[in-house]
Amino acid sequence: MNTEETLRALFAYCKAENWAGHDPYDALNSPLLDPDRGWAPKLVRLVATQFMKRSPLDFRPLMRTPKTQNAKALALNLETVHWLQSSRLVDTTGLADYFVGRLKALRSPEQKYWCWGYSFPWQTRGTCVPRHSPNLVCTTFVADALLSQYERTRAPDLLEMVESAAQYIANDLYYEGPGVASFSYPSPGLSSTVHNANLMAAAFLLRVNTHRPDARMAERARKAADFSVARQRADGSWLYGEAASQNWIDNFHTGYNLGAIRTLARLLDTDRYDGVLDRGFAFYRAHFLRADGAARYFHDNTFPIDAHCVAQTILTMLDFSDLDADAEAQAQGAFDWAVKHMWDERGFFHYRVTRFGSIRTSYMRWTQAWMLLAVARLAARHGAALQVRNAA
Repeated sequence: MNTEETLRALFAYCKAENWAGHDPYDALNSPLLDPDRGWAPKLVRLVATQFMKRSPLDFRPLMRTPKTQNAKALALNLETVHWLQSSRLVDTTGLADYFVGRLKALRSPEQKYWCWGYSFPWQTRGTCVPRHSPNLVCTTFVADALLSQYERTRAPDLLEMVESAAQYIANDLYYEGPGVASFSYPSPGLSSTVHNANLMAAAFLLRVNTHRPDARMAERARKAADFSVARQRADGSWLYGEAASQNWIDNFHTGYNLGAIRTLARLLDTDRYDGVLDRGFAFYRAHFLRADGAARYFHDNTFPIDAHCVAQTILTMLDFSDLDADAEAQAQGAFDWAVKHMWDERGFFHYRVTRFGSIRTSYMRWTQAWMLLAVARLAARHGAALQVRNAA
């Protein structure tokens, strides 16, 4: 299948599913494991989540785990609408308004600010995060998509929501310590430092600052960004975070870092990140793209090949195509590999290819929403190139 055919089929699948689905981490949405019922101890919740995530067989129907709409997936869908409109390959009439309405409905309950969380409870090593409990990453993705929609429509209610989300991040999640400036993730007060979350939140806050100037918020954004930028390693990479348990380097979080830093450089009108971006992109290109087009998950290990990494590879290559003449072809190569090895004739992408086989489960937030955005951007690029050729 070519890019345009895949886009139409994937869009039709997501729409038919009402933009809802399962998630790699939604084991605790099962009524048999729901922490609100209180019977399952932490160890059981951890083991169940990892088992459901890694199993090549999908036990969610047996566990009566419902499909849900996830705020982060809907935010990705809202961003995708813009690119779908550019390619004009599918009908998007009323779709942006629908996604905005659903994001309003999925706001984290009983919160002072507009903020968002995931549609499932999730167990970390230390705590169980409740369903829809707000967190930095989900709020940043949603509010960033709403800000883009505001910039297209100038609907004042969107800017009010976005500004409120920015205040949540700057007021409730920011902290400073000895040599540290960061936003807490996943929950307030944890004093955690996750670099992709830091950089994306900082870029979002500075975007908001261009519409509603706030010196205190902008200063906190710059401090957090500078801290995480400075944690780039000599080879151009970043560890996921600063905790001992976060000592890994992966594809999509590195891609998040690079995209956020490019946004920061533009908003701050500075060239002081040029070396950071050059080293980071060189590392990304050298370590996360296999010669046959497969998108590697870890910098030092190919498997698993994850559809989320495929999507991020496409997006990162397109984002940096102005700096690398081969980047668009590499984005296309990642797509072609995924269609050959991960496409399901029912109209969606499989979750993962492992060393021993495939995990064919469909995940809406983790896989389909990301791939829809990536394929929509690739199709829009094809359309723009065709218009240039026709004009010539």
